[in-house]
Amino acid sequence: MLDPQSDDAQADGSIPDLVAAGEFRVARDFLLDHRGDYEAAYRDFRWPRLETFNWAVDWFDGVLAAERPDQTALWVVESDGSETRRTFAEMSAAAKQVAAWLRSHGVRRYDRILLMLGNQVELWEVMLAAIRIGAVVIPASTLLGPDDLGDRIERGSVDHVVARSVDAPKFAGVEGAWTRIAVGEPVQGWLAYDKAYEFAGDEAIEGRSRGDDPLLLYFTSGTTARPKLVGHTHASYPIGHLSTMYWQGLRPDDVHLNISSPGWAKHAWSNVFAPWNAGATVLVVNQARFNAAGLLDTIVRCGATTFCAPPTVWRLLIQADLGAWTVPLRECVAAGEPLNPEVIEQVRAAWGITVRDGYGQTETTAQIGNPPGQPLKLGSMGRPLPGYRIVLADVLTGERVPDGVEGEICLDLSERPVSLMRGYLDDDGHTAHVMRDGLYHTGDVAIREADGYITYVGRTDDVFKASDYRISPFEVESALIEHDAVVEAAVVPAPDPVRLAVVKAYVMLADGYQPSPEMAQEILRFARGRLAPYQRVRRIQFAELPKTISGKIRRVELRGQEASRVGRDEHEYWEEDFPELKS
Repeated sequence: MLDPQSDDAQADGSIPDLVAAGEFRVARDFLLDHRGDYEAAYRDFRWPRLETFNWAVDWFDGVLAAERPDQTALWVVESDGSETRRTFAEMSAAAKQVAAWLRSHGVRRYDRILLMLGNQVELWEVMLAAIRIGAVVIPASTLLGPDDLGDRIERGSVDHVVARSVDAPKFAGVEGAWTRIAVGEPVQGWLAYDKAYEFAGDEAIEGRSRGDDPLLLYFTSGTTARPKLVGHTHASYPIGHLSTMYWQGLRPDDVHLNISSPGWAKHAWSNVFAPWNAGATVLVVNQARFNAAGLLDTIVRCGATTFCAPPTVWRLLIQADLGAWTVPLRECVAAGEPLNPEVIEQVRAAWGITVRDGYGQTETTAQIGNPPGQPLKLGSMGRPLPGYRIVLADVLTGERVPDGVEGEICLDLSERPVSLMRGYLDDDGHTAHVMRDGLYHTGDVAIREADGYITYVGRTDDVFKASDYRISPFEVESALIEHDAVVEAAVVPAPDPVRLAVVKAYVMLADGYQPSPEMAQEILRFARGRLAPYQRVRRIQFAELPKTISGKIRRVELRGQEASRVGRDEHEYWEEDFPELKS
């Protein structure tokens, strides 16, 4: 066997580079050692900037599988209680075999693989195998239809597809010379993934992955426009998610549960890179339909110590009697959209745990958050995380704004974080636009207080004016969901002949509540008691909220409905309908 320190070994992509792994480990251990000392972690952390780095070979094989071979790396629990476990050693061995099999079918460095699997072991095997090879992964949700898949294959210049057998028919009308690989039952014209487990060849990886080599291409969720294709490298996500690991408070030997669907960046955040950077176990709970009791039972049975879920899941969880479960959780976090203060308070009352908010994008890792042990301000998403220099800039001029003034969240590119995307695929114009004036522009608006805490206001496209006052949908929505009957709310402007626009709330009711004039009046009165006069909700509509496949509310769709509306919809009520509310 080659000496890992020799020049020949460094040229062999299948041999761990212990130097690169060592530099990565130093940065990781620094953050682990400073979990409770935010000031020192933020001040002294430096991203490892590695010329060559292959996270699957150097870190997963060279450290995790070598030092923790028998620890459970992946634990998948099904809704019927059945489960699958794989150790780090088993995952490493399987990934090597799958990589060898994929290479035997023509997969090479820089080839693009559309990966469309559910939360199943094969997804992690293919991810690790692709990283080993140096192929580029395009994650895709199993909910995508034929049109979306055709768009992704064309715009993503896909060379190979790995998909569930049950989803193969969705590709029937998608033309191209791409390799077809089916996971599950045999499919005519598709390679059977199961054959990988019988393959005995050598993966023979040529050379080593550079840190700036492409690794992941993510289609954004498309909340306000057509999904963009975000490019990440062998450094930006594997190394970049050290910030996510720090925010989540992950430790070696943790059992980390994350609620996220494959195909979206948050799945890679919390089901791959952040927990395995820490050396934790990834726990996955598959449910055909969300079941709070079943999820909480599994958390207790499996001994989950850290838990991450989007606000939608947290809002559903607090509908259950949380206090009926004695959970083993140490850390709870939320990301994807701002977390409403009411949710934080209810979880704290039931479990004595503070759900800590965090903020990031597909284009980055966790940028802002409340790390463990730090004071939390309700409504604030926290402070800049280690490795990020956050600037708030005027949306129109780009000039930096002082504390207490709304500005767009930007990253200072004079200290460009390793974790920032490479750019948007085949869209140099849009890449240049978001990285203009020495800043990366997120498109999100916030306010920073003098103590550094940052409070989310909304997307630049979501914030609007009513009676010449700027309205943050998030603030109004947070007040609305404090009502027991409200599960979710989305606030948009509704045209008005006098005020130009008024605040309208689309509301989804909790189980056991029905739309009615009485319910509308009660919620309008409730909101009035918690909001400033200029934020007053003047119209309310009970409805299901339109969402992206990843679960984010599409306010842009609701705004479009309002702009083109003629008359009222069913279950829509106006303040004028209730004379007793006039004042």
